[in-house]
Amino acid sequence: MGSRTLHESYSLYITPDTYVFDPTDGPSHQARRLLISRRTGDIILSQPGEGPLHAQDQLVVYGIMGLLSLATSDFLIVITGREARGRIDGHAIYRATDFKVLPIAPPSSYQLLDHPVERHLQKLVERHLVEGVFWFSYGWDLTRRLQDQALANSEGKPVWELADDRFFWNKYLHSRLIDISTSNPQQDLSRFILPVIYGSFDLRPADINRTPFLICLISRRSRYRAGTRYFARGLDAHGHVANYNETEQIILTDASPLDSIPPSHATMNRGALGGGFGAAVENRTRMSFVQTRGSAPIGFAEINTLRYVPDLVIMSTEEMSRSCKLHFQEQVGLYGKQLLVNLVNSKGREKAVKEEYERKVAELTKTGGVMGGESMKDVLKYVYFDFHKECSKMRFDRIEILVDQLVPELKDAGYFHQSISSMTPLKVQTGVVRSNCMDCTEKSLDRTNVTQAAVAKWSLTQQLRAAGILNEKDRVDDHAEFMHTFRHMWADHADYVSRAYSGTPALKTDFTRTGKRSHEGLIKDFWSSVTRYAKNNFLDGERQDAFDLFTGAWMAHGGPARATALITDTRPLIVRSMPYVAFFSLLVIASALSFTGAPAYILVSCALTLVISLFYIFSHGIEYVNWPKLNPPIEAIFYEGPGFKSTQHGRGKEFRWIPLPPWAKRGMLKPVHKASVPVFHRLEEIEMGTSVGSKKRVD
Repeated sequence: MGSRTLHESYSLYITPDTYVFDPTDGPSHQARRLLISRRTGDIILSQPGEGPLHAQDQLVVYGIMGLLSLATSDFLIVITGREARGRIDGHAIYRATDFKVLPIAPPSSYQLLDHPVERHLQKLVERHLVEGVFWFSYGWDLTRRLQDQALANSEGKPVWELADDRFFWNKYLHSRLIDISTSNPQQDLSRFILPVIYGSFDLRPADINRTPFLICLISRRSRYRAGTRYFARGLDAHGHVANYNETEQIILTDASPLDSIPPSHATMNRGALGGGFGAAVENRTRMSFVQTRGSAPIGFAEINTLRYVPDLVIMSTEEMSRSCKLHFQEQVGLYGKQLLVNLVNSKGREKAVKEEYERKVAELTKTGGVMGGESMKDVLKYVYFDFHKECSKMRFDRIEILVDQLVPELKDAGYFHQSISSMTPLKVQTGVVRSNCMDCTEKSLDRTNVTQAAVAKWSLTQQLRAAGILNEKDRVDDHAEFMHTFRHMWADHADYVSRAYSGTPALKTDFTRTGKRSHEGLIKDFWSSVTRYAKNNFLDGERQDAFDLFTGAWMAHGGPARATALITDTRPLIVRSMPYVAFFSLLVIASALSFTGAPAYILVSCALTLVISLFYIFSHGIEYVNWPKLNPPIEAIFYEGPGFKSTQHGRGKEFRWIPLPPWAKRGMLKPVHKASVPVFHRLEEIEMGTSVGSKKRVD
């Protein structure tokens, strides 16, 4: 076994002084154990076969997620459950199903771990692990698209170094192990550093014209500017857009009219979940098609106020123009030509986002300059499609109008195509469709999925024709059994992405699954929308905190006593009391109506109290939103610069208090009148933690 391959399993021995990882996937006398001191925090490799092991407790571990510092102690996060979901090139792909969060601090210090702040932060981490969808493989790089794996020079490099930095979800947690590995070759921990992605993986067998093949759909979520539906959107100062995803559709088949390959050079894949489906697919031909999606690459935010539609703020500054340029420079460098498909509405509140995006693209293409050796106007192709207008009244088949419009550019961008008989690809993808939406989570997320599925279907037809599975006049739409598999794959993919952002399944998946929009689907979408509203206003603050904590957008340090605002409601009494007043009034009304002879004045007075309390709550809605406490969006809430602001709601006639803890307000803003300009400054240190400016990583 090479020194660069990953360990696949361990026995974790737990003693009061040390955590010992003993690899169990090879000869025990050759394995070097990983030791983490619980007294000093030191991390070292032992010599092969060094000493017997004695422990109070023992766990079977399938991977190390990493180390995370909280208020009083570092914590070790390990994968204790896994589920095999397919094989690519003979390598199993796993979904992580269970985790353990273990304190590095020795048992004698456990009283510190019982502090309410520490418990709160630990629950955020545990919640993220439970709600997230994490995938990994010991032998196949899930973080990189097939084309990058084929073209990159990977000889002698460890797995973590080859991984795509954007999609290496737990890279911040592995920063200490990476630092040790790069600074001391004698203590190379690379075999213990397991890259994990957050996203989706789906591998299924298929058959067209009696030719078996495998179709795989992978979604990779970027760890930069990651978050929830309304608390992460737009663009940051480093060119990272909110909730960015790379989606890759892979075809593995033996149907290749171009060459003949001895079976010894092929890798067997017997079904998506490990079972057979007839003749084995040996992956002689590999094809992939990549698309990207993300928030509109402009500076904008949506401010929750308890209304169904949040307030919109667009920050049209020079800094955002530079950030937009940085974003496209990165995208062109990574993927080539950008086919920018804008799906926001041309009317209503989204119109301002559409117009700002178009201004930014016009600025970039007009001012000239070079991206990837080409003129900006040659590598940025903007296409607007009014999804709601064109596909109104459930006519979602009209998405083909957009696909037909994109065909010339899609043919030019191509796809990746490689035969196992040659190291040189037959074809490479030289551009991508970048679909954007408002925050890539709302209804626009579901527009994006319908669009991406339609584009992927067009590309798949071209790929299967090139492989000889389809003739030149045949289309995948003509094969009903396969289309059932294809539609369900993309619908499941949509649900994965949507749950990660909004907390509910995607909308419009009845069309994605069946090709038709149904009234049952409309009812399901209505319920999902109601659930989204409740979660996004009352639960997502802590979800966003968990994202920021796990990805390193906020780093804890210092003692927990200084951060009691994390767990303390510091709002004024009148603000805190109004929901109780409303609930008590409603309870009295219900009780009075259940008994005959209740005095009318009680009903009237309680009804009036209920109306007044609800009016107060919704007119001060911003104070009842569950805001993130680690990285509160203060700059967006108080933005007064150039750009666009919709009508502000939920702030009352005068807001002298903001629903953010004092530690977040101190040094950043002063109590202000509604008509005045707020004064705020960047605050890097927030009591016990560090807010990483614009969510910049420091790994």
